[in-house]
Amino acid sequence: MTNIMLIGAGGKMGCRIADNLKDTHDVLYVENGEQGIRNLADRGLTPTPWEEAAPVADVAVLAVSDAAIGGVAGSLVPQLRTGATVVLLDPAAAYLGQLPKREDISYFVCHPCHPPVFNDETDPAAKRDYFGGVKAKQAIVCALLQGPEERYEQGEALAKAMFAPVMRSHRITLEQMAMLEPTMAETIGSMMVTVLGEAMEEAIRRGVPYEAAKDFMMGHINVQLAIVFEKVNPFSDACLVAIEYGKRHIIKDGWKDLYEPERLREQIDVMLHPEKLKESARS
Repeated sequence: MTNIMLIGAGGKMGCRIADNLKDTHDVLYVENGEQGIRNLADRGLTPTPWEEAAPVADVAVLAVSDAAIGGVAGSLVPQLRTGATVVLLDPAAAYLGQLPKREDISYFVCHPCHPPVFNDETDPAAKRDYFGGVKAKQAIVCALLQGPEERYEQGEALAKAMFAPVMRSHRITLEQMAMLEPTMAETIGSMMVTVLGEAMEEAIRRGVPYEAAKDFMMGHINVQLAIVFEKVNPFSDACLVAIEYGKRHIIKDGWKDLYEPERLREQIDVMLHPEKLKESARS
C-alpha cells in the first residue's frame, strides 16, 4: 500500500485520519470543498486532484458521508488500477449493494468502536478523547468483502494506523458490522441515550435543579452500566420491578426484530434516504 488516496481528506473524519497518517504513510489528499481545503492547509497539506490520484492509488479510503459513498464509489472504482483496495469506514453502502462490481480489486470495511466507558486512561487528554483516534485507546472492527486474504492483513494494519491508538481488532462479517451499526449502536443505543437526556430534561422542567438532576443521572448511568456490562453486582429487587414497569410503558414487544435482515436493510435505507422516515411518519 504505497499510495493511499484519502477522499474527503478535509472533512471531520478525513482530518482525523490525515492527522494519524501524514507522518507515517504516503497519502494523496483528495478534497474539493473550500473549508476542507483550508483544513488541509492548516495542517500543511496540499490536495491532489482526483484524476491524478485515482490511477496511481494502491488503496482508496472513502472518508465521505454514508449517503455519498455509492456515488463516489461509482466514479472512483472504474479509475482504479488492478489490485487496488477500496476502504470504507461504514458498512451501510456496502450492505445495500451500492458498490460497483469489479473482481480485480478488493473491498475492505472498518469502523472504530470508540474508547470504552470503563478504561485505564490516566492522561487528562486521553480521558477527554471520547471519539478516539487521538489519545485514548479503542478497539476496531474489520471485514474483508472481497479480495485475497493478504488484503485483510493490509487493510487491518491501515485501520489500526487510521484509528490509533488501537488496543484490539475484531474480524467480523459485513452483516455483523451492520448489526452493530446502525442497529445496536445507533438505532437502539443512541436512541436510548437520547431518551435518557430527555428524561433528565423532564425532571428539570418539573422543578429539579439542573446540577442535581445531572449529577444524579450521570452517577446512576455509571453504576447501571457497571451492573449490566461489568457484572459488578445485581440490581436491587425494587429496581428490577421498576425496570419491568418501565419496559411495559416504553419498549414495544418485538423490538429485537430490528436485527432481522429485512429490518436491518430498512434502517440503513432510511439513514441514507431520511426523507423516507418523514414519509412513513405521515402515512
